Amino acid sequence: MGIFRKVGACLLVFSIFVVIALPTLGIAAESSFERIRSTGVLRMAAQQGEEPYWKKDLKTGEWSGFGIEFGKDIAKEMGVKLEVFESTSGQSVLDLLANKIDISFALTPTPRRMLSIDFTRPLFYNVHLIVAAPDFKKGKTWEELNDPKVTIAVDLGSTHEMFARRYAPNAKILAYKTFDECIMALQSKRADCFVNTVFKALATLKKNPGIGKIIIPKPLNAGPTCAGVQRDQDKLFRDFVSNWADFNRGLGNIQEWIIKALGDMGIKASAIPSEFQF
Repeated sequence: MGIFRKVGACLLVFSIFVVIALPTLGIAAESSFERIRSTGVLRMAAQQGEEPYWKKDLKTGEWSGFGIEFGKDIAKEMGVKLEVFESTSGQSVLDLLANKIDISFALTPTPRRMLSIDFTRPLFYNVHLIVAAPDFKKGKTWEELNDPKVTIAVDLGSTHEMFARRYAPNAKILAYKTFDECIMALQSKRADCFVNTVFKALATLKKNPGIGKIIIPKPLNAGPTCAGVQRDQDKLFRDFVSNWADFNRGLGNIQEWIIKALGDMGIKASAIPSEFQF
């Protein structure tokens, strides 16, 4: 009997370890799909000031933007309601780990992030470009930007910074805590340009007319934009959203939601650079 007691004690200790350790390892004890269906709520991150992805009406508290349309449609397909939690790009990863949210759209699946959370298949492929001062003469290629005489502004820790350091390591790179500081660096002529992506660049130029121009350097750099989700053992929710993305991209819904959000800002679909493909 002694050996059975010892085995039982070991199993009890192991079970307690699993319950305690799973959240630490980023693996939820209850899967996201099970939790969403049982609670009837899909919790989604949204970012203030990140049009056309998200926009918050400060008077009503209502959210809009194509990220919200993505969340609404997934919630509808799952038969649940959508709850929106304000966050940031970096914070949303921590929110997933802390089980505060179930999904965060518009994330780039970097290797470091993939150590902590899971990513769906791409929602679309975003094009990295620069917004340059009106009189800036370079930028047709990344090699032209790879010059110590060129000053590039980036927001610290972003994929914009990653692309700048990868393709223009010899340029003078100014890393700021926020994207707004990059805009101010261009306006004050401390920087010749800043790195951005298509939709954010179009929104920036709409809000700041005359600040500069969009240049898409060669070779073209198009990276996947995915949804981040909690790392579950069954992968059901991740695969559901991946298939949702494939289906709606093929049907043209993702394109339609994005174009509508741009239109709400007064940006015509014709303003989207031809290099971008939905």
